[in-house]
Amino acid sequence: MILLKTLDFDLIVYAPYRSIEGFIDDLEDFCRAGNGPFQRLKELRQAAISHVDKMMLTDAPLLYTPGQLALAALHKSNDLLRVVDFERYLEIIFSRQHSDCPIEQFVQSINEINYLVDQLNIPTVKDMRHVDRKLKHCWDPSSHDEHNKKKEKKSKHKSKRTSTDAQL
Repeated sequence: MILLKTLDFDLIVYAPYRSIEGFIDDLEDFCRAGNGPFQRLKELRQAAISHVDKMMLTDAPLLYTPGQLALAALHKSNDLLRVVDFERYLEIIFSRQHSDCPIEQFVQSINEINYLVDQLNIPTVKDMRHVDRKLKHCWDPSSHDEHNKKKEKKSKHKSKRTSTDAQL
């Protein structure tokens, strides 16, 4: 982070929430063609959003595009809810876009994203307190200076005490 600040460089991470909305609209058209369940799409949307919330706590937003993240969340949510034939939907998307990337490679990246989410380790309260103490020093350097001054006073006091003990 220090390097990024010195270079005056900002990291911008775009969240996949809008992409989910776009894919849900597209899925409505997909379901309309096959007379699918529109009401269950709302459940799929909510499940995908909660999955994206978990995704945002991983490195996935830095490694993948919002569209890939949204499709991974929809894929994972659809595995749980079984709303649409998602593989068929992906085939239709890829046939429309004439993409250079084969569908198998894209499914592999979806699996990698979901693996990152599955490996998410939410820290305990004890760990959070430890990190919070460290961050306080970063946020308020003056508190760090006060801590150093206290250490210096203690060391001076100890050195005076040892010198008086040595004189006796």
